[in-house]
Amino acid sequence: MLEVSNVSVAYGQHRALTEASLNVGDGEIVVILGANGAGKTSLMKAIAGITPCLPGKSVRLSGCDLSSLPAHEIVEAGLASVPEGRGIFGELTVAENLLLGANPKRARDGEAARRKQVLSLFPRLGERLTQTVRTMSGGEQQMVAIGRALMSNPDILLLDEPSLGLSPLMVRELFASLRQVREAGVGLLLVEQNAQESLALADRGYLIENGKIVGSGTASALKSDPAVRRAYLGGLPGSAA
Repeated sequence: MLEVSNVSVAYGQHRALTEASLNVGDGEIVVILGANGAGKTSLMKAIAGITPCLPGKSVRLSGCDLSSLPAHEIVEAGLASVPEGRGIFGELTVAENLLLGANPKRARDGEAARRKQVLSLFPRLGERLTQTVRTMSGGEQQMVAIGRALMSNPDILLLDEPSLGLSPLMVRELFASLRQVREAGVGLLLVEQNAQESLALADRGYLIENGKIVGSGTASALKSDPAVRRAYLGGLPGSAA
């Protein structure tokens, strides 16, 4: 289980995040909903060890304290991240990107089996192993980014806006693949602007406003909440279904 508490981030005099706390169970999908600038990406980067935090931060994974570890050691501990914008190596091939994902010591022994698993999740990648990633569509590049993260053998996967810029058809395909990732026992912490699709996918969710976690609940409860429907689901009569 991923347990996060008291995470605060400031950029100069601007407080981007204040004492945020959440948890993600093994094989659970948890979504963070919030407007642009609410602090979602700052939270994800803080958990992953990419953004410095104010004193008091606690991040634990399966009982192991990750709070003061650098980002590469956090990956070794079992927490992988797919950032907004994907962060792939565009000049390398699909196969080379996946190989780089298997660099952590925890992933090296099972590299071949994990590669087979990733290609079963994303069959399109198996057809394009020798293709340079920058020549692929946005949806295919997102598959590469998620596949590369999975190659590190994570217990928990952080995903920041995975559907950004994708067509509705590609979004459905991507989210179907994320369900399979969950079924393999990997927990997912997901930041998404697409509240409708993400709440349909998730087990639970958190609401973040102005850098603070202001609410949480099961996905079904959040979909039925009138305030959530107005803010994130367009207030449509059928959005709670």
